[in-house]
Amino acid sequence: MVGRQTRVSTRPREVTFLGLDIGSSSVKAALLRSGRAIGPIVHAPFPTSHVGVQVEVEPRKLLAAVARAIGDLGKAARKADVIAMSVMSPAWVAMDKAGKPLTGIVTHQDRRSVAVAHDLLRRVGQARYLKLAGNLPFPGGISATTWAWFCRNHPALMRRADLVGHLNTFLHRQITGARVIDPANASFTGLYDTVGQSGWNAELCEAAGALPRQLPRILESNVIARQVPAAAAERFGLRVGTPVLIGVVDTSSAMILTGARPGQLLNVCGSTDVLGLCTSSAHPHEQLLTRALGVGKKWMSVSTLAAAGSALNWAHEQLFNEMKPAAYWKLLDKIANDPEAVKQSGVRFEPYLAGERGAIDQRKAALSGLTLATTRLQMLGAIVQSLAEASAARLTLLRQTGAKINRDVVVSGGVQNGLDKILHRDWPGKWRFRTEPEATLRGLSLLSPK
Repeated sequence: MVGRQTRVSTRPREVTFLGLDIGSSSVKAALLRSGRAIGPIVHAPFPTSHVGVQVEVEPRKLLAAVARAIGDLGKAARKADVIAMSVMSPAWVAMDKAGKPLTGIVTHQDRRSVAVAHDLLRRVGQARYLKLAGNLPFPGGISATTWAWFCRNHPALMRRADLVGHLNTFLHRQITGARVIDPANASFTGLYDTVGQSGWNAELCEAAGALPRQLPRILESNVIARQVPAAAAERFGLRVGTPVLIGVVDTSSAMILTGARPGQLLNVCGSTDVLGLCTSSAHPHEQLLTRALGVGKKWMSVSTLAAAGSALNWAHEQLFNEMKPAAYWKLLDKIANDPEAVKQSGVRFEPYLAGERGAIDQRKAALSGLTLATTRLQMLGAIVQSLAEASAARLTLLRQTGAKINRDVVVSGGVQNGLDKILHRDWPGKWRFRTEPEATLRGLSLLSPK
């Protein structure tokens, strides 16, 4: 008698990721599989310090937020097969030999290094800087300017620096002990051969004052850096031995979720509005940010509105603070649908409340065309109009690179309150928009560990 055969499944078990998405104001954490969250997405906020043009996050408070977010997931966090992180970038920090921070985490909104940026540009030259780094040394937005500023203003501190990098470099030093960075974050240092993806560039490092011994090792985003040791497991509520991937810039993670096909447009609408184009080769442009995707030989050309959602939030607080958020966004929708009334008012707004990430000399926001008859509705209309126009103007810059651009756009971020409709209002031609909520977090689960 022949026994009944047992059917054995050959389908590989899906990998469960613990995803950590660290933005400019909070840590998001969730368990992920194959591009989707399989449980709750938890949020742990942390404060950002704005002192004049200096914008920093206190490392201790950010680490506490990471631990709090993981803790809010409970025991489920320890069941993850692998940990992956997406991070805001640049978020520059210097550490000592023990891995303790010597500086705050200097974010992409920091603008203290304008004079230093001009010095770097004179030293290297604009054409050569674009050729070597793929970017100009934009203050704060390309962290070589921050590195050079600290070398100039705090030389003793920088002599003590044993490791300098971005946020995922810092988190790995704290969690795994590894000294690493991914190609996407390396691109935003302004010290990396972004065009060829061949490694750190000695000429750019020397210009900024970056010593070879201080540089992290560059590995692709899906490479396992190390496993979680016992001390970090106890500190952060993790399982001992869990592999941790290098990690990636947040918008790269979102682009990976789309499939990262050359020509794909991604728009992450939020406090800062990011429009990124996936390309098969680097296309340096003096008004755009160019960086490696983080996995494989792909790149992104990026244009950013430094204050988009945050500009509308500012207007809410300063002009309409008696209104509840739902009523305010309903008003915004009404104003956005009547652009002719805004033009007839003669009021104009320059949308630079957070400066300009794709420029060295920083412009400031301004309302103009005001009279004693001007109303707050007209001022709000001018703010909406300026954001819609600025959003559409970025398409012209991206076309100037000569790269392929598809008409399908993946949108993530501030869709729930209609911010995306305002920012897409003036885009010329026909576009197909597809919403992918929490794309920067969910994309982490498509990083195949190696």
